[in-house]
Amino acid sequence: MGKKIIVALLLIISFVSVEAQTTKNQNTLKIEDPDNLATEYFSQIMGVALSATSNLKLYQFVYDWIGTPYRLGGGTKRGIDCSGFAFQLYNKVFNTVIGSNSRNIFSMVNPVSKDDLKEGDLVFFKIGSRSITHMGVYMGNNKFAHASSSKGVMISDLDEAYWRRYYYKGGRLLASIRESMN
Repeated sequence: MGKKIIVALLLIISFVSVEAQTTKNQNTLKIEDPDNLATEYFSQIMGVALSATSNLKLYQFVYDWIGTPYRLGGGTKRGIDCSGFAFQLYNKVFNTVIGSNSRNIFSMVNPVSKDDLKEGDLVFFKIGSRSITHMGVYMGNNKFAHASSSKGVMISDLDEAYWRRYYYKGGRLLASIRESMN
């Protein structure tokens, strides 16, 4: 079964179970929140600790792109590179247009320490170069989504030795850019 069919079935099941789990408790009606069910689902399948305040649109977008092959300069599900993935994500999830390569995207952010990263922040890497060569989107719990040249769109951990070695900086889109899009 395709990922979209599985997600659709899980959503249908969750809505059916919401109706079935409606119970009376101390004279108040309690209903399972479908967003919490989706949050738990994405948390389990993506290995990211999600909270009720997490951006489900972000996680759904990443999930839909997992496994998309890498293609330098690509920007579609037929093939995408790291900056193309970040561009598509920001466009669809945050309604914000960012740059088209990792170096000019870095010029659009305020640096953020690794400890202060929040979901949706950008992470940048210098791999075998003095300039930025790779980037991803922070998902929380030290995980980031990116288009890897070896495995396509995937989720990795900033604490993995490889990523720790090449990590350069985290960044949050400048407020002026965010505000100009809303």
